[in-house]
Parts: sequence; structure tokens; C-alpha cells
Amino acid sequence: MALAVNGALLLALLTLGVIPLPQQKPSRATIVDLIPESHSRAATSQPRSAPTKPAPKPPPIILPVKPTIAPPPRPSKKSQPWIEMSSDQMAAADLRNLPQGNSGEGDSEEVGRGPHGEILYAAEWAREPTDAELSGYLPRNAPDGWGLIACKTIPGNRVDDCIELGQSPAGSHLASAVRQAAWQFHVRPPRKGGRPMIGEWVRIKIDYERIGG
Repeated sequence: MALAVNGALLLALLTLGVIPLPQQKPSRATIVDLIPESHSRAATSQPRSAPTKPAPKPPPIILPVKPTIAPPPRPSKKSQPWIEMSSDQMAAADLRNLPQGNSGEGDSEEVGRGPHGEILYAAEWAREPTDAELSGYLPRNAPDGWGLIACKTIPGNRVDDCIELGQSPAGSHLASAVRQAAWQFHVRPPRKGGRPMIGEWVRIKIDYERIGG
């Protein structure tokens, strides 16, 4: 009982602050950290979280322009198997209104044979040669007379491959003068049945006459 009474008394004094509690002296003990080194390095080496960057905006979506589709060309009207003509044109095209004539009308005159036996036709001028075109090939002191040649017709109312046929007076060289000047001549090709025959031979005669003196 006595011990219980003393203990209760002591507790009461402590709670009232009569008896000060003894102060603890600072400890000089060395504190050793026993945490494993790998654990501490792992804790310190953790990378800092990088600051979050704002997410880039997605590029704008460009829709393709709707192509313009040209309408297909309308099919042309089916060509007619005939040609539309007025009444006047029909009358002009009527064969009954064409002048009548035989098939030989307008044929060139045959005047002999060419150098190789070809038919020789009389020449028909498309344009007669001028005095200047002829005089440049005349011999000096040429007499009056004529020269005769035969030439092959070529396209463009021209002649080629000319040969001398005759001359008067003899030895006057007038046929040679005509032959040399013939490259300038404009002669139509002979016709037969109304059709020109290019490549046929024609006979060309040039008369020379001294004027004055």
C-alpha cells in the first residue's frame, strides 16, 4: 500500500511540473547508412522527366479540286451520200446543157515524127518568146531565115532535150540559136481527146527577120 501511495504521489508531481525531467545529452555515436550503393545510385540517376512539349498541330488536309470534265463533243451529223446544190447549180451541172462536140475537138496537130519515131506535134505557145530572149543566141551578122527544132514537153509548160531539125539558109546556125534559147520557151503540151500529154514531142519553128538597115 505504501508503495502504491508513493507512486501515485510521484505521478501527480510530475504532471504538475514540480519535478523537472532529466535532459538527455547529445549522442556522439556515428550513424552508418547501410542502404546498398546500387539502390542509392538508381535513386539519384533517375532522369528528370523532360518538360512536356505541346503536341504539334496536324497539317491541314487539302482536298483535291474537283476536275472539270468537258462534255464529249457531239457527234457530227452523218455525212450525206449526196451534195446539196441549189437549182441553178443543178441546171449548170446538167450534162444536157453542155456544148456538144466530138471527142477529137481541140486535139494537137501531128506534123511528123520525133528523133526516135515518136509522134511530133505542132507547138502551141503559152507565151511567145521575146526578141531579147532570142537575140542573145544569134550569131554575128546572122541572115534572115528560120530555125527548126524538136523538144520534149515537161511540167510547167516548159521543154527539154531539144534537137535541131533544120534551118534556112544552110550553114546560118539559126537552128542552133533556137535550140540554145529554148530553155526560156513556154509551150503547152500537146492535147489528145482534150487531155494534155506531158512528155510528148513538139516541133518549134522560129523565123528571123532583120528590121531596118
